[in-house]
Amino acid sequence: MCGIVGYIGNKVAIPILVDGLKKLEYRGYDSAGVAVLDHNEIIVSKSVGKLVALEEELGVNYSQSYIGIGHTRWATHGRPSKVNAHPHCDCGQDFVVVHNGIIENYLELKDKLIEKGHQFVSETDTEVLAHLVEDYYAGDLEEAVRNVLKTIHGSYAMVVLSRKDPDRLVAARKDSPMVVGLGDGEYFIASDITAILNYTRKVYILDDGEMVVITKDGVKISDFEGTPRTKDVFDVKWDAVAAEKGGYEHFMLKEIHEQPRALKDTMLGRLEEERIVLQEVDLTLEELAQINKVYIVACGTAWHAGLVGKTLIERWARLPVEVDIASEFRYRSPLVDEHTLVVVVSQSGETADTLAALREAKNQGARVVAVTNVVGSTVSREAHDVIFTWAGPEIAVASTKAYTTQLEGMVLLGLYLAQVKGTLSSKKIGEVISALKKIPAQAQEVLDQESLIKELAKSFVNVEDAFFIGRSLDWAVAMEGSLKLKEISYIHAEAYAAGELKHGTLALITENTPVIALATQRDVYDKTISNVKEVKARDARVIGLTYKGNTSLSKSVDHVIYIPETLDELSPILTVIPLQLLSYYVSVARGCDVDKPRNLAKSVTVE
Repeated sequence: MCGIVGYIGNKVAIPILVDGLKKLEYRGYDSAGVAVLDHNEIIVSKSVGKLVALEEELGVNYSQSYIGIGHTRWATHGRPSKVNAHPHCDCGQDFVVVHNGIIENYLELKDKLIEKGHQFVSETDTEVLAHLVEDYYAGDLEEAVRNVLKTIHGSYAMVVLSRKDPDRLVAARKDSPMVVGLGDGEYFIASDITAILNYTRKVYILDDGEMVVITKDGVKISDFEGTPRTKDVFDVKWDAVAAEKGGYEHFMLKEIHEQPRALKDTMLGRLEEERIVLQEVDLTLEELAQINKVYIVACGTAWHAGLVGKTLIERWARLPVEVDIASEFRYRSPLVDEHTLVVVVSQSGETADTLAALREAKNQGARVVAVTNVVGSTVSREAHDVIFTWAGPEIAVASTKAYTTQLEGMVLLGLYLAQVKGTLSSKKIGEVISALKKIPAQAQEVLDQESLIKELAKSFVNVEDAFFIGRSLDWAVAMEGSLKLKEISYIHAEAYAAGELKHGTLALITENTPVIALATQRDVYDKTISNVKEVKARDARVIGLTYKGNTSLSKSVDHVIYIPETLDELSPILTVIPLQLLSYYVSVARGCDVDKPRNLAKSVTVE
């Protein structure tokens, strides 16, 4: 979720680059930098922290160059630091690159380049791109970049500037957004329309697999093989605020729609045909043999992800798991020692209670694995091992893409533990991996039902209470669904294990009470249907969620939302998306502040 800006024209580049980066601040970043070509020399300026630090680094006597690139970085590979900030150069300072995304095979490429004599200075995957361009360059920058694209695997939006080919910018995209702005004798490139709205409203929106060469004379677009592409000019009619939200009404809705991309990014480089690769986690069979218990510790939405993780780790790795609310963990004298694996889950990596639990666990000798979204966060620094979720920054208070990528992190960890312990065969791991690879596209299928869910939300406008029910993993997702509804629409909502209805909960069900029933777990499906009939017998209004092709649920509920068929263990990633959309549209219909619900903050950094 980094930000890219590039410029070529007749004006001084640096003020335009810095202004564009400021327009991208809402995306979140930990460092920033710019590079310009001045008198055939590449000049790079970088800083850690806010853009004001970069402005101080640049000073008042900055280069008057007419061509340059800029970047705001959200760390994925390597901690936030000046040396890890973009742009990145090759050995000879002939080529400089900015990049959004993840290069999956960067370690393999880096090793090969080092063997050839290339010297690396950063911890990033991006620096590989600059050295690859240098390695392939034979007098034609466009051809060198084209060869790089044939070599790398992953997701990227990248822009290259070179003093050996000084009057052009060469860029390409795959899975990361990029637009080209068309001005009067000047051209812009950016990861987001927001960055260039002050200068032009006419843009080309690049598609996956497209490459662009920009000079003062114009723009040339082709596919990665060099076949020319023609594009329609998109005339931007959004205002600046709408542009920050990508045209969506709220950040929450934008982030809900970013989930297919975030889910894909989180698995990049971690899935082989029948094997999980977690380079950040280094647990040997001997070390795991000493582990006799797992704790998952988290708060709020992350705790709900932990509930799913419990089932997956127990089912796949055959280890007993407890899930604890972080604010309770250290106050109950938990039975933690050197034979305990503690998994802490935190989107920000700065949640105070989760940090306290992490430190308590380490003091007791436990091995700590963190699942977090923020590289360089306190949790990521203090844990022994880290699984980064790579969801990108979340602006809305209500967590959406951070949660689904945490679920994916739990899948990866559960499979990894099973792989090391040998409790799942390679064939079974391969089956899960095959299903997991389909999840991003299936998430998009769920999002395509948005209009249906928006219509269902209208019936919640005057509701005071709502209930969510499910069994097994469906119950864990029901808890997240109820949290979403209550925190942004202010409707009282509760989630119950469906089998517990007769133990008191049925007393709350009255005529037209909305009940959302999740029914995706095949081993308990018939029992869930019995519970659905119990609430229907009390005249509840029931919305059911189940797999496509299951026609039986529609006979017992008022409305059905279908998700694509997948493994039951992976269904939580898909079933929560309709619940996010439902909560969003109920909140909008009730006139609530969706992105900033009352009394709540994005990260809870105090007890």
